[in-house]
Amino acid sequence: MSRWLVEKRLSQSAERIKQLRAELVVVDEQLLFLADAADEARLRALVSETPLADKEHREAQKHAEAMGRRRAEIVTSIDDLVRTQDELLDRLMGETG
Repeated sequence: MSRWLVEKRLSQSAERIKQLRAELVVVDEQLLFLADAADEARLRALVSETPLADKEHREAQKHAEAMGRRRAEIVTSIDDLVRTQDELLDRLMGETG
């Protein structure tokens, strides 16, 4: 792979990592909110013992779990990109060494 192509891919991966890290900040905030909402709904369901409160709790919990899965996807993507970036840097250093 030519040097300019390696440098281009490094630049693209650095930009994507930056975007994903910004998204991770937002997702973390949303996850915190959704987890709190699910916890409150759980307490309401325990206290009221009604089918509606139980349903609200299950729905809130599903939203929090979905956001948790999205967070895990983002973290995995960042890890993969960092690994790719390391490989590209090794390749670039091998060309100059």
